[in-house]
Formats: sequence, C-alpha cells, structure tokens
Amino acid sequence: MKKEFDILVIGSGLGGLVSALILAKEGLKVCVLEKNNQYGGNLQTFSRDKLIFDTGVHYLGGLSKGQNLHQYFSYLGIMDELQLRKMDENGYDKITFGNDETEYPHAQGYRNFVEQLSKYFPEERDNLENYCEEIQRVCSQFPRYHLVGKDNYNEEILHLNTKRFIESLTSNKKLQAVLLGSNFLYAGDSENIPFYVHALTVNSYIQSAYKCIKGGSQISKLLIRRLREHGAEVHKHAEVSEFIFDENSVLSGVKTSDGKKYFAKKLISNIEIRSTLKLLGEERLKKSFVNRIISWEPVPSCFSICLVMKPHSFKNFNYNIYHFANEEMVWNAYRYEKKSWPETYMLSSTESKDNHGFAESLTAISYMDFDEVEAWKNTFNTVADERERGAGYERFKLEKAEKMIDALEKKFPDLRKSIKKIYTSSPLSYRDYIGSFNGNMYGYRKSSENPLKTMVSPRTKIDNLFLTGQSVNMHGILGCTIGAFNTCTEILGKELVDGRLTHIINKIKDGE
Repeated sequence: MKKEFDILVIGSGLGGLVSALILAKEGLKVCVLEKNNQYGGNLQTFSRDKLIFDTGVHYLGGLSKGQNLHQYFSYLGIMDELQLRKMDENGYDKITFGNDETEYPHAQGYRNFVEQLSKYFPEERDNLENYCEEIQRVCSQFPRYHLVGKDNYNEEILHLNTKRFIESLTSNKKLQAVLLGSNFLYAGDSENIPFYVHALTVNSYIQSAYKCIKGGSQISKLLIRRLREHGAEVHKHAEVSEFIFDENSVLSGVKTSDGKKYFAKKLISNIEIRSTLKLLGEERLKKSFVNRIISWEPVPSCFSICLVMKPHSFKNFNYNIYHFANEEMVWNAYRYEKKSWPETYMLSSTESKDNHGFAESLTAISYMDFDEVEAWKNTFNTVADERERGAGYERFKLEKAEKMIDALEKKFPDLRKSIKKIYTSSPLSYRDYIGSFNGNMYGYRKSSENPLKTMVSPRTKIDNLFLTGQSVNMHGILGCTIGAFNTCTEILGKELVDGRLTHIINKIKDGE
C-alpha cells in the first residue's frame, strides 16, 4: 500500500522534531524518519551503569517564564513536563586558567552577571555593563529572537567581529578571556567568529541556566509524544537511502535502506546538509550552490570521557567548569598541540540521586580533530549496528582518557581514587550517532568577514524540499528551535506562524 503524507521529515534532531510538531499541530499529516536507534540527534543520551549521560545537551538557557525558549516550548506543549534543575545563580559557568586557582563566574541575570564579575574586576564595572547591553541589543536584532517581529537580518550586526568587539570593550586581557571563556559552546574560535554567534549563545544562559534532570533526551521524548498525539508517524531504523523523483522530475518521496517507500507533498531535511546534497544528486542543484556548501569548513569535533564515581567520594558542583591552559588559548582553543592535549576542557557534574551533595558522574569534553581518528574512518558503529573498531582504537581511547584524567587531577588531586568506571566517545562516535560531518559539534564555521556564506534559506531551489537543523544558520537548542519556526514559516506563511506565537506570548503574559 502506498503511504502518502503531507510532510515527510528526514532526521529526528531537534530542528526536525520541532518542524514536524508545528506542522502536525496545524492538522497536516506528518511522518518523521530516523536512521538510528534513538531519536533526537544531539539530544540523545546513553545509559551506563544505570546512569544517564548526555551526548550534546549539558544545559539549557532561556527557560524561565517569559523568556524566549520557555515561550517556544510552551507553544509546543512540552514546557510543563520538563524536569529541570536551576544551576548556581551566582556562577552557572566558571572559567579557570592554568594554575590560577580563581574560578571566574558567569552568573544568571544581567545585573548579577555584572555584580559577580565586578568582585574580580572592580574597575571594569562600566565595561561589563556595556558588554551586557550590547549582547542584548545584538540578540534583539535577530529574526524570531522575540518570537515575532523582525524577519530579516541586519547586515551590520552580522559583520560585527567578536575579537574586535571584546578588545574595544576592555583592554584587560584577563577579563577578555573570562568573557570568552564559554566559547566551547560555539567551538572556540573567538578571533574570526561573528559577535552575534557569541551573543546568542551566551545570552540564553545569562537569562537563566538549567540542567535537564533526566538528560536532554526528555525533550525529544516529549516532542515525539506530542507528535503522536497529533496523529504523526515517527519511525526509527529508517535510514533514507534515496530521493524519489516522479516522471516530471518532481521530488515525490524517499526510499529507505530496507526498501520501504514514503511519499509526501513536501519534504524537510533535518540531516547534515552534505548528506542531503548526496541524496539529491548534485546535478539537480546549481553548481555554485553545491561548491559553496562543499567549501564550508566544519567546526571541530571532540573527545569526551564520562566518569562513573564511587558513592560519597566526590563533591557535586552545580555549574560547568571551562578550563584553559592559559588566557591566550581562549581566542582559538580548538587549535591544540597533540603532545600537550587536552589544553582546554569543559567539565560538568551530575548529582547523585541517593547521596545528596555528591556527584554520581562527571563528564569532561575537549576538542579533537577528525584526523586523529582517520585510521578508523571506514568503521561504523551504532546501537543498531554494533561493530568493534579493533584493539588499536581501544588503546587510542584509553590513552586519551588517561591524559584527560591527568589534566583534571591538576585541579582535583586524587580524582582517580573516586572513579569507578570510565566511558569514552571520540569524533567517530559523534559522526555515527549524530550524523554530523566528521563528527563536528555545531555544523560549520562562521566568519564575520563573510557571514552570508554559511547561511542558507530553508527553502531550496527544489520546490517542495525544505531544510532545517544546525547546518542551516544557527546551532544550539534555541538556534535549532528558531530555525524550525523559520522553516515552517516558509510552508505555512508568516501570518499564521506569527499569529500562533503572538497568542502564546499573550497567554503567558496573562498567567494562563
């Protein structure tokens, strides 16, 4: 029997699920296809020793009442069921350097952000206030940042460069490094990256910072629950292997690797943009467009270690630590020397359910180039298709895990004694489970010199094919959510989407 849908969504990352739900809420017949065993892309979690570890989403911002992600999630009907824990209000992120024992805090709330950092930089208070004002100004210029309003980009904002801005704000090298200290959230290039990327990333967390108590996958689980309530179909182990074009060369559906066919009036691709090009066949698109995409430089990948801790052995902390070997490293932290790896890391802690005040697990992440795992690039490994990569790969991971623990012990002496078990993920894990090109964390590198180069319209030259997800414009929870609404605006029309979002804004204002 030929199955036909109004909308077919390929890939179940956040952008795909949100797009699917917006359209399903409008009564359209929607189907989502996911190649892996778990839905959610970067929202995926994995379980080890009965503990949950996040793959990509370690904390969320902008989720307090009236803030933009809270409003978006309220519209999607998932906000009230999210189990969240607010992070330390006086320092949800703490930035540290080399052997300096000071932990410089990024606090929640703009006034508090200035207040807490002024303790370490009293003479910089005015500059800190200017920094906060500028971040808010840049964010407010963004389409859909306030849900409705602006729907085009301000070119001047796009060209604003992070390095030039931070250096014009303060000449204090330490403060510059502290303000850029969470740049792991956009892959560590603070010299060339547009300031809007820094602003959009940091602003959400300064507004409010939360952890998902049961991991980021609860977001995808709730979205899928809502999708099914609206009659949508969601299938896993359904890898799209081919696009189907009818006799008039109109895109009409897809074929999966197990031979099933799905047909739809419109398709949304939420998979890696290069994979979409491959499925389409490059000859169907303008050569200039294909060349532009292929010329994009992926942001780096990473290596992470997940440590299961012995009970009552390690004190929990309710913030993230971003550590740099020195202040200079902040500008382009992803450029590391292999012999001195890891020169930077992000460390987060999860509190034990049974032993209050103690950590049940720690996760440490550092940059890693794909060329370090090049030797195993032809091996693929997912839950659905588990394969060993061999003893050499296991040795490689063990050696890296030891180096990471050595680095952590400089800050936490005797950490090793508290570790019960170690699990690792390399760029190959991110490539295979999340489907990103060479395991990159956040799509492609953006540049303030040519910001439009890495921006693509959600509407493609193929009439009924649309794009969404982190390869398209902005990454992160907020970026992918806004991107999904932009994609759906192309399908449903601006008036309808704006009307729906205005209604939710007013509803929240009225306290319903």
